[in-house]
Amino acid sequence: MNMIAEYEKTDMGTIQIAPEVIEVIAGLATIEVEGIAGMSGGLAGGIAELLGKKNVAKGVKVEVGQKEAAVDVSVIVQYGFKIPEVANHVQENIKRSIEIMTGLTVVEVNVHVHDVHLKTEEKADSDDQTQRVK
Repeated sequence: MNMIAEYEKTDMGTIQIAPEVIEVIAGLATIEVEGIAGMSGGLAGGIAELLGKKNVAKGVKVEVGQKEAAVDVSVIVQYGFKIPEVANHVQENIKRSIEIMTGLTVVEVNVHVHDVHLKTEEKADSDDQTQRVK
């Protein structure tokens, strides 16, 4: 991806922000939202990653101009949360974070829910079964 051409001119020179920086900001803003279990690479993007993984920009695509940005995020929602509410909070948090940190105007935030993460039992059932065979 290319650097943003002449994002802002100052007396001392220009300030340029790489699209990858916007992706990281959007990824961090996404995983801060309660109800998000992780990021998804999308249908063609690869395996989903739950929280705690290193690549916070996974599942984030941005289009950045000189003054505006548009963001697409692909997420995994935790089971039991209202998906529209979680998605709305993701939109608000991404918009606020990018605008505060970069000065860009966020014109669009699209949230793609690719999966729901179910909490699994702590293998208590499988341990009981293995004890029966002893």
